[in-house]
Amino acid sequence: MQDKGHGEEHPFEEAPEYRAARLRRALAEDARTGELGLQVDIRGQHVYISGTVSSQEYKDHLDTVLHEQEPRLQLHNDVHVVEVTEPPDSEVLR
Repeated sequence: MQDKGHGEEHPFEEAPEYRAARLRRALAEDARTGELGLQVDIRGQHVYISGTVSSQEYKDHLDTVLHEQEPRLQLHNDVHVVEVTEPPDSEVLR
């Protein structure tokens, strides 16, 4: 009987929606990323990731984490970097 668990033993037996959920969880739980609001879609041998992050460093870490989880999939990282900065002046409410 074959094990259908996580890892590389039988990576293509897992349904795409379960693989995507597992990858979203890995991105949320990994200390390098910690991203919850990303979309992950699996289509064939391709993984598509979209959403926004606060820095280019986080975006680069997404690639690393996904490659560690699914090295055989081709990654398409469509995540946008939105730099969070403080406003130049404080707003006065009247």
